[in-house]
Amino acid sequence: MTTVEYFTHSLPDLLHELRLFVEIESPTGAVAQMDRAAAFLQARLAPHGELSSRELTGFGPLVQLHRPGTGSRVLLLAHYDTIWPIGSWPELWRRDSGRIYGPGVYDMKCGLLFIIWLLRFLGDHTRPHPTLDIVLTPDEELGSLASQSHVRRAAANADFALVLEPTTLDGSLKVARKGSGDYVVEVEGRAAHQGAEPEAGANAVVEAAHQILRLHALEDTESGTTVGPNVVEGGTVPNTVPDRARVAVDVRAWTEAEQHRLDREIRGLEPVLDGTRLHITGRWNRPPMEASQASLELFARARSIAVGLGQTVEAVRWGGSSDANFAAAAGAATIDGFGPAGEGAHQRGENIVADTIPARLALLTELVISLAQPPESWLSEGASEQLRDRPYESDHCG
Repeated sequence: MTTVEYFTHSLPDLLHELRLFVEIESPTGAVAQMDRAAAFLQARLAPHGELSSRELTGFGPLVQLHRPGTGSRVLLLAHYDTIWPIGSWPELWRRDSGRIYGPGVYDMKCGLLFIIWLLRFLGDHTRPHPTLDIVLTPDEELGSLASQSHVRRAAANADFALVLEPTTLDGSLKVARKGSGDYVVEVEGRAAHQGAEPEAGANAVVEAAHQILRLHALEDTESGTTVGPNVVEGGTVPNTVPDRARVAVDVRAWTEAEQHRLDREIRGLEPVLDGTRLHITGRWNRPPMEASQASLELFARARSIAVGLGQTVEAVRWGGSSDANFAAAAGAATIDGFGPAGEGAHQRGENIVADTIPARLALLTELVISLAQPPESWLSEGASEQLRDRPYESDHCG
């Protein structure tokens, strides 16, 4: 039985399991619900390797599994938290025209089940496989603040990292992602009566407007760098010169050089109006996932396997960030997007295309099996050197 046939035969069971998993709603930070979701995963992972978990305070368990093998060391990475509040499931779940809709079904509970069904295939077949380390995190949707050190550590000990975030309808794989960060510019002004003595005040909202324009000017559309001063707060009542304002800023960049430039420019902002002061906080919370020679050669291997399965797979750069950013920063050759095809992440209509699942699972499985040989046996010398010579992880972006 081929991998595609195996997963086609298993599809009804997988979809039943997916419904059970989506019913366990798991918004980030809802620890009791996260415990239930982790228990669901642990029960299914336990037969396939050395299972362990670590409680991340305020978020729930970090779930890990180690399965010894030969050749390469491969990290499979996913998260089981979602952005959906408890109570979303009954309203949003449905099957319609070959698609399955539901909270977290696309981002990324179906991708989590891909890992479990990959392990079941390996358990049912005597084919060699690489050493597998699986890390499932409970806090990705809020920036992986508690889990990122564990992801980095696991990736530093891996040759390759395959991330089970979903793909788009065309089935592309992500070889690069933007780094992301959040800054806050707080403006301190001086209050005064707008009618009686406006000249005694220093308008924090007007100062914030100057800073918003300066922030927006830091964008570089050619390099893909974006700066979004997207939340603005200030003032109290219309007849008082405001003494406080606040601007929350989202920043994204493809390269570490651009991250450093933006950090320097944002922290160097100076007030325009007399009597105002700026207080700037924040940081980059995810480094960029830059395509390395090793990751591009890994993609070429995946694309060749896809062709053998009758699939077409393209490499894309993706503006959003994920835990793949941490894995790449730790030096593992990383590709993201091995999950199901679908669309609508973080939207009420998020969905997956059910009949694409066997082919996607077959691609993942055949790629994993192909890595049961040492990396240096098929990577170029330059790519092999990249894996041996891991980059220094700067505290600036971590």
